[in-house]
Amino acid sequence: MTTTAPSAHAVVPASPTDRLLTASLLAGPLLSLAADATYAVRGWSDPAGGVLHVLGAIAYGWVALRVAGWLPARSRLAAALVLAGLVGMAGNVAYGFEAIHGSLGDTPLVDQPGAAGLIKPLGLVFPLCLALVAAALLRLDRRWQGGLVLLAAVAWPVAHIADLAVPAVAINVVLVVAAGSLVWTPPARG
Repeated sequence: MTTTAPSAHAVVPASPTDRLLTASLLAGPLLSLAADATYAVRGWSDPAGGVLHVLGAIAYGWVALRVAGWLPARSRLAAALVLAGLVGMAGNVAYGFEAIHGSLGDTPLVDQPGAAGLIKPLGLVFPLCLALVAAALLRLDRRWQGGLVLLAAVAWPVAHIADLAVPAVAINVVLVVAAGSLVWTPPARG
């Protein structure tokens, strides 16, 4: 019986985990775009916007895992991206729940003293996560995508802290284009 080794060019089918993480490259930015478009029309404490915000934030956690998985296994950047991705996801999710909380007429948590203040530093880790995604994409020779994500990382806190609807929506459009393009042309694994 003769066996042959697979060709060096053989395509390995994607696992269910790979497909989930790859789909997040579109899901995260599209859900966040839908959330910010909803906020732009209905206000920053809209419950539907808050739900979309939470779902988009979760998907962005998977985006961080997808991009980190493309880096070499021993990469410190990959480790930093996983850390910032999951902490940033928690902060981003918290702000989505903050919108839902506000839609019920409650006092915003970000205006409360003490433990409620945790939402602010966690929320600021999300743009850091985007900056690390940009660094990873640049390292993976995805220059234009990395540049667009870096631009979004810098603009994200400005638009979202000041509740500027038009820039927030525009940032998400940029992220849909940059991350979404990677669904069809992913970089080789590191």
